[in-house]
Amino acid sequence: MVAIGTLQEAASAVPLAVTLLFFGLLVLLVTLLALEEQLRAKKSVIAGVFAIGCLLLGEALEILPPGTVTIGGESIDLPVYIPAIDWNVLAIIMGSSLFVDIISKSGLFTWIAIVLTKKSRGDPVALLVYYGVMTVVFSAVLNNVTAMIIVGSLTVVSLKRLGRDDLLLGFLLIEGFLTNVGGLLTLISSVPNIIVGTAADISFLTFFLKAGPYVLVAMIASLWLGGRLFGIERLTTDEERDTARNLVDGFDENDSIESSWAFWLGAVMLVLFIVAIATASVTPYIRELGMGYVAMGFGIIMLVRYKSVADKFYQAIDWDLLGFFAGLFVVLNVMEHAAVLELAGGGLARIVALGETVGSALLLVTAALASSVTDNIPIAAMLAKILSGHPEIGGDPASPFWWAVIFGANLGGNLTPIGSASTLVAITIIHKHGLAISFGGFVKKALPFAALQIVLATVYMLAVLR
Repeated sequence: MVAIGTLQEAASAVPLAVTLLFFGLLVLLVTLLALEEQLRAKKSVIAGVFAIGCLLLGEALEILPPGTVTIGGESIDLPVYIPAIDWNVLAIIMGSSLFVDIISKSGLFTWIAIVLTKKSRGDPVALLVYYGVMTVVFSAVLNNVTAMIIVGSLTVVSLKRLGRDDLLLGFLLIEGFLTNVGGLLTLISSVPNIIVGTAADISFLTFFLKAGPYVLVAMIASLWLGGRLFGIERLTTDEERDTARNLVDGFDENDSIESSWAFWLGAVMLVLFIVAIATASVTPYIRELGMGYVAMGFGIIMLVRYKSVADKFYQAIDWDLLGFFAGLFVVLNVMEHAAVLELAGGGLARIVALGETVGSALLLVTAALASSVTDNIPIAAMLAKILSGHPEIGGDPASPFWWAVIFGANLGGNLTPIGSASTLVAITIIHKHGLAISFGGFVKKALPFAALQIVLATVYMLAVLR
């Protein structure tokens, strides 16, 4: 990952005791992030406290470089923590959040969901397929949490109108698992994708073309498995089909559309946004400004329509996530100067030394297990930082090790209810509607899906992406 003015100096000789001290701080940070809910502390606060402490300790131990960076051939004095932050990543998240929230006000996403519900004619299997596809697409275009909220809410309404409350638990869990599959589809579908993809210099189009076939196969396999495990079957009699169809026909997809002009503007701008992001790496002038510029540009353009109340849309920005990222980048930068990443890189080097077949498969499983018990963002950021410095992997965007981290960090979130924000949303919706499921019960139901998806990812990575 290359931030503006990233310091390039090699880590000087650092005493082992100092390295171990900062390594302990990194482990503590990851542990506290995993206990975020229990601590009742936002991740931005946790990362911010560690950033402040690491900077002060690093300066006291004299391991930090002077705050001079080179931009455009000129030396500029900046505090060491400013060039440590990858501003392109923050711009992508901020701009995309603004854009998606404004587009959602047009009713476009709800319209798509209701149209698909009516198209299913109330058949449970057809409904599962349509909602599964919708979950994957929404997760790719929006984000996992937004997709789960939209699809989950509509699922509850649909199944209750159809009198099929007995299928609600299965539908919501399957949708939760599919959000992390859909999060693999594009470079901006999930935060780990953004971190690892930018570090590996993988273009939007290349990412989509390589991840797309896996997402399609994993989605089909997950829907098939979900139908089998949760007893979701087709309607068998004409009377059942007629009743379900009449109930679904009561849905009105136009209820959520306040203005046809805004609806079509949203649809056109969404297509243009996807095209602009996909071609950012090859478009003159834009390729120098980066995807962050594209995301911010579209967000600002859409704000023009709501210029008098623009401040209301700033609430859609996940400031906690942005603050967390800023703190995390600073912490990782200090860890780099404390030779912690070099130490962790030694362990990763042993995995890499096993070769692209065994090594990348082991790294995928390791990243998945780590991401299942803590936030996948710091895991992806740390591994991306280490891989970037590897002499062979760092300059090779086609290396399977990059994809091992991408697949592992995303799919590991399906192993436990705390492994992904979207699965937490699914659990919240499940509990809200009086359905009981414990931590152990979730793991038991999730394990077949996670195992299937991880095995498929490993085979796909080794057979297709090598």
